Amino acid sequence: MTSRLLPDTVSSNGVGIPFDPDHFAPMRDSSEAAGDAAELRRRFSHDGYVLLRSVLDRPRVLQLRADYFDRFDPVLLAPGTDATDGVFSGRLPAGLPPYGTAGHPAHDFVRSPGFDEFTRGADLAAAAGALLDGPVELLPRRILRHFHRQSATASRAHVDYDYMDLGSDRVVTAWVSLGDCPIECGGLVYLSGSHRADRARLDGLRGHTDRPADQRPISNDLALTAQVLGGRWLWTDYRAGDVVLHSPHLVHASLDNRSDVMRLSVDLRFRRADADPDARWSAPWSADDGF
Repeated sequence: MTSRLLPDTVSSNGVGIPFDPDHFAPMRDSSEAAGDAAELRRRFSHDGYVLLRSVLDRPRVLQLRADYFDRFDPVLLAPGTDATDGVFSGRLPAGLPPYGTAGHPAHDFVRSPGFDEFTRGADLAAAAGALLDGPVELLPRRILRHFHRQSATASRAHVDYDYMDLGSDRVVTAWVSLGDCPIECGGLVYLSGSHRADRARLDGLRGHTDRPADQRPISNDLALTAQVLGGRWLWTDYRAGDVVLHSPHLVHASLDNRSDVMRLSVDLRFRRADADPDARWSAPWSADDGF
């Protein structure tokens, strides 16, 4: 897939996992099937996801990235770099509110006209509509994730439906990296075949977590999760303009960011227009909204 030097190990929430063929495999690229809705649905049903390269306008994605990082005190960025680069200086601005809460740049960014226009783009809706085989609606709660090498946290292994189970599961998540995101930056990884896993097997893992009070995540231990459920973690080097769309029942997680480049991404959920919505997703995202 690539000839560059890859890491020997990666981690998620500080728990290491060997980056080897026993634990990881490349994601399937479905870009050549982008114009064939039936084939995309077949792959989505089989794999639980489809990865589409360069379906979004790369300059627009990078412009959005710059817009976000320009909202911070410049101390966040490494000297000699610009907002599009998003290179972490190792310093956080003084007085910065908790991430994603009122007054933090992420809170304002997801309410900005530029973000709204981008996330309502026809290409994203068309891809989601092809997978759900009908008209779709974008859920208003659109999540922004920003991780740097001092974040010391990542998305634990989970399925999206555990966070939106008061509505229909006829939804699809579109994950968009706002910038290039090689594996060192901590992008999403997917556990192969896990959308077909029995619920009891998922529930049996929930005690192996660093957040015992929250039973929605499955585990922070990706090696254990793969061992119990079977399958390998599917990975790729994401590029600005790529989008991966996944099932609400597919187990996925993110890796720790070990790079100087900050990861910025957005999670969008589309539901079939005739599906019952989860009312909790009807308001803009805030990092303290409890789900």
